[in-house]
Amino acid sequence: QVQLVESGGGLVQPGGSLRLSCAASGFTGSIATMGWYRQAPGKERELVATITSTRDTNYADSMKGRFTISRDNAKTTVYLYMNSLKPEDTAVYYCRVTLRGMYYWGKGTLVTVSS
Repeated sequence: QVQLVESGGGLVQPGGSLRLSCAASGFTGSIATMGWYRQAPGKERELVATITSTRDTNYADSMKGRFTISRDNAKTTVYLYMNSLKPEDTAVYYCRVTLRGMYYWGKGTLVTVSS
């Protein structure tokens, strides 16, 4: 089975930085697109950033200039570097991969931005 394991979440102060990781396993072939999404309490899940197999990236407007997504194909891992964090960034962050036309989701990692 395809498995996605996120790590790196935790408590950080406003203006701080954090790196999230998502390791994928249990599949054959290559992953087309990898991405990060988040969901805050009482809100819908929203796009954070995506990256294709050729490393083309896409970011939500509120993340542009603050977040950076990257991938290591040899390790089948996607990263999210978060800088200048704000309280409104507090959410559960989910990893998603696209494989053979299907979406696979991780279980999420909680990021809390508070002083």
